[in-house]
Amino acid sequence: MFLRYIKKSYLIFIVVVYSIQPVFSQVSESDTRYIRIGELQSHFSAYGSERAWNNSFYEGLQWPADYSLSDNSVIRRAWYAIQDYTDAEGEHWDFWANYLYKGYAQLSIYPMQLEQIAKFEPPTVYVDGDNITAPYAGDVDRIDPNQIADRIVINKINTSSGVTITRKIYAFSQQYHDNYFIKEFVFKNTGNIDDDAEIELNAPIKGLRFGWGTRYSVSREGASFTDNQQSWGKHSWVTRRGEDYAAHENDVINFTENTPREELDWIPGTFSWLGQSEVVDYDMIGAPNIKGNGRLASPQFAGIGVLHADKSATDNTNDPEKIVNVGWHAGDSFPGLGDLRKTDMVNMGLVYNMLSGTPYPSPDYGGTNRMFEDNTTSITDPVDPYKIHGDGGGTNVWLTYGPYDLAPGDSVVVVEVEGISGINRTLCEEIGERWLAAHRNSSDKGPFDLPDGTTTDNKDIYKNSWIYTGMDSIMSTFSRATRNYNMGMLIPQPPLPPTVFEINSGGDKIMLNWAKSPSEDAKDFAGYRIYRAIGKPDTTYDMIAEVAPGVLTYDDKSAIRGQSYYYYLTAYDDGSNNESGIANPTGSLESGRFYTKTNKAAYLRRKAGDDFSDIRIVPNPYNIKNRDYQYIGNPDRLMFLDIPPYCDIKIFTERGDLIKTIKHTDGSGDQAWNSVSSSRQVVVSGIYIAHFEVTQDIKDPVTGDYIFKKGQSALKKFVIIR
Repeated sequence: MFLRYIKKSYLIFIVVVYSIQPVFSQVSESDTRYIRIGELQSHFSAYGSERAWNNSFYEGLQWPADYSLSDNSVIRRAWYAIQDYTDAEGEHWDFWANYLYKGYAQLSIYPMQLEQIAKFEPPTVYVDGDNITAPYAGDVDRIDPNQIADRIVINKINTSSGVTITRKIYAFSQQYHDNYFIKEFVFKNTGNIDDDAEIELNAPIKGLRFGWGTRYSVSREGASFTDNQQSWGKHSWVTRRGEDYAAHENDVINFTENTPREELDWIPGTFSWLGQSEVVDYDMIGAPNIKGNGRLASPQFAGIGVLHADKSATDNTNDPEKIVNVGWHAGDSFPGLGDLRKTDMVNMGLVYNMLSGTPYPSPDYGGTNRMFEDNTTSITDPVDPYKIHGDGGGTNVWLTYGPYDLAPGDSVVVVEVEGISGINRTLCEEIGERWLAAHRNSSDKGPFDLPDGTTTDNKDIYKNSWIYTGMDSIMSTFSRATRNYNMGMLIPQPPLPPTVFEINSGGDKIMLNWAKSPSEDAKDFAGYRIYRAIGKPDTTYDMIAEVAPGVLTYDDKSAIRGQSYYYYLTAYDDGSNNESGIANPTGSLESGRFYTKTNKAAYLRRKAGDDFSDIRIVPNPYNIKNRDYQYIGNPDRLMFLDIPPYCDIKIFTERGDLIKTIKHTDGSGDQAWNSVSSSRQVVVSGIYIAHFEVTQDIKDPVTGDYIFKKGQSALKKFVIIR
């Protein structure tokens, strides 16, 4: 029977064999590799597919990766199936199917390779002496300066039918191509049905079909602002494009900034976004934060486009007829395969039927139609997507391919793009805040400005019209990936980032220095750009400086005491290598921001005080009404200024209860406190006492006189109003 490992359970035989020959390459099914270089970031698993659940939340496909809680992945269920199969024991099967699932590792799938290859050594970034890039050192397995893409993840698995599946994920950090992955899938008849070097089968593969159902949460943050069931994609809409692909497959796409979406709709693809929940009593498209400032937390449109499908094992020209499904399928409705014993013959046939275009368990559970357009009458129609098929798991995008016949040694290739796009954070804030104001005031009828320049008096049409421009954005993403692939992935390249970036907090400035870019000697190299964010790393960054080639330092003298600062540094060119306009807009290109982006704050470090009388507490009083005008991004912050360089700061209530002890050890004259007690509670209104006790002797470096002696102390009062 299938479970071939049983015949190798003779331990003596295994010991002898393994003692005289090396173990064939194999990796753990739990291994992952992360791509973190662009606006779209994600992990990839050794077993050939991904489940985003990490025992806490659904993790992966972060877009935009600048912000926290931007995960969009839920699950990717992948299958392949063949006909008329005879296994290594001579047992015949009408159908044989494999499900690329972690639980089937070492039973029917055998992870053999998982590695990430970088085009260049990742930069090292330091903030106040801490190497903040150290946690990601394991991302890259090796460097190949000759590869085209900035990163390539290679994942290979053997399967129990003798089909070896290799997928390559290509990622780019160029600013116009960093929100998608190009994925190449190779299905090869190797005859290897397990994880050793032995070839067990030497027979043709007949009627090979493969495909996947992929579900998106679009997005994790947006799900938390709705009914939380969207965390697994319950309310996701799906639609498709490319119905007339065969008539356009040889069209040449030239980039223009405002190409109408209708001119791109022939590209085959299917994508998903957040729909409406039947239990939410307001229009939740875009997931407005109705308990906060209204910001739209789910602008994402996530999906997959098809770039190529081989005609046959002997003809690698593109064949639209091999793309069987581009559409949607009910989220958790699919044939189970059990433990792949003979009792699963029926289910294997059902898997084959599903990959052949028959929705499981009935036509009501999937289709190649435009699910959204066919079930709504307007962009404000309050239809809950999952009610269309009744599967509480939500809706997957659904793509399948085939059939293919493979002689021993033959292979076929399919190439896809997976991307995410939508309106930017600034628009999410602006539109969400305006919508929320009207939501709270029923007499507010606008007018509201629409994307096409007209106006409306309907707040929901206003909000949703902007959100649905994401359909244009995702098709533009598919278009850029199509052009990239058709160019052999030879898109114009930006300069390489500096190899080292270092930020150091100072007393009157924040000092930035870096090692030069390896591209600095290129004719088109133009210099470096420095970007800065205030208060937190997941916010908008502004360019604060542009410096010439050869300049490798910058002092940020505009920083304000008490604020936290985050930076990234890019190398940029003059645009002379980006003039064709075929792949993307013309003009200057710059290295990816995520190579040097910091996640640890730098700040102005005040010179230590010389006397207890110098100590100030700012603001004092602290008033919550002014929280947005005090320390940006840190609304609960107080600063202890001009304090001794080394001291313990103990904070007491007016009645003498100790609520917080701060160890001040950096030698500066300032220390931040975010109004949080030792028990992680935000403190209440009241009068507080700060006790400063010097923890080591401090002498004047010139005279040798004591400035502070260990054990000296002082008290200061301050007020908090909430």
